[in-house]
Amino acid sequence: MAMKFALFSDILGMAFGTMRANKMRAALTILGVVIGITAIVGMTALIRGFDESLRDSIRQLGPNTIFVAKFSGLSVSSGVEFKDLVKRPVLTVADARAIEREAPSAGMVDVWLGMWGRPVRERAYYKGEKTKELSVLGVSENYAAVNFLSLEGGRFFTESEVQHRRPVVVLGDTPVKALFPHVDPVGKRVRVGAVQYEVVGYVGKRPSPFGNSGQDDFLVVPYTTFQKQFGWSRSGQIRVHGTLTDASAMQSAMIAVVPREGAARDETMAEVRQILRIRHNLRLDQADDFDMMTQDAVMKMYDQITGAVFIGLVVISSIALMVGGIGVMAIMMISVTERTREIGVRKALGARRREVLWQFLLEAVFLTSVGGLLGILLGASIGLGVHLGTGFPVSMPWWSFAIGFGFSGSVGLFFGLVPAIRAARLDPIEALRYE
Repeated sequence: MAMKFALFSDILGMAFGTMRANKMRAALTILGVVIGITAIVGMTALIRGFDESLRDSIRQLGPNTIFVAKFSGLSVSSGVEFKDLVKRPVLTVADARAIEREAPSAGMVDVWLGMWGRPVRERAYYKGEKTKELSVLGVSENYAAVNFLSLEGGRFFTESEVQHRRPVVVLGDTPVKALFPHVDPVGKRVRVGAVQYEVVGYVGKRPSPFGNSGQDDFLVVPYTTFQKQFGWSRSGQIRVHGTLTDASAMQSAMIAVVPREGAARDETMAEVRQILRIRHNLRLDQADDFDMMTQDAVMKMYDQITGAVFIGLVVISSIALMVGGIGVMAIMMISVTERTREIGVRKALGARRREVLWQFLLEAVFLTSVGGLLGILLGASIGLGVHLGTGFPVSMPWWSFAIGFGFSGSVGLFFGLVPAIRAARLDPIEALRYE
């Protein structure tokens, strides 16, 4: 056992000496491996971080909450033409109120204006200070409960304030920091557009799967006040995905429905579907002209997207590793040729074929493993750099490092086998005569 360990140590020492003596050759040999492992580790860190953060965001929607929209990614992913989707009728506040009245199993019903389609964006002002453009959302008093919105201070507006079109507002974290960096904003009055609003509450910083991507750049007002200030049928033509579309067609409401306690989600979905089909005058043979989404459906669509991204990552990394492996094979073949006399001397002194084979095979594995370690360090550095620079979430599980290191060693083992076999099969007499 001690002899085998000593032989293994000698071989590693020879491999290190060879790499040190031919630095440029070694660097070119492992470059492809470094690129491949960097892609595996770096992209795994970013994709997994995004995956965990987005799944947490999707779970916050609630397992039973039903979202109704004019159309969504579900229709787009199913292959429906965009020009057909924009022709669908818009959803309105009246649709939400009809669901609230006529769906026995529906508990809370919320309507969101300004979230779907073409957003409304305005600046907020307070005593000479102003914010950048913020998303303005018009919602009901149920928004906080349906959307699992946690207030940092103050309160959410009430049903009475919604009914009477009160100019009250709940601020996101961005306008709070811009307008009230050192004071409590509750009770203060801010101007949004041409209207003065009283701040009744504010939201803390919210997590986002996209890092610092504007998830806190918003303010929330009662939907009745939103309708009064902004309207909901602006005229004009806009171009969306290359298609000229009436602007009002992109200003549909979004409706969220939470079943009553004890009611089944599927039962509520059936009732909502029936109500909207009747209101939209659809025949039995006509498909729905709206989309209904749940946490499960969104998660399933997302799994399809991440599956395609993962396959793309595997393909790109495999190509880089294959290029690196071919480079290892070529360099090792050159190394065998240059060291033919050395091989002959070793065999003349009693070295067996197996020992020569292991010498060159372990040299190849050593080279690619060094490339693997460099790729792991570079990939982890890229992931951390992106996180520190943009706030994009990252996750670096230990198995991603193990996979990267294992792949790099496997490349050396596979592509170094042919040169190692060639070295082991050299005739010692012919090898000693080699010039």
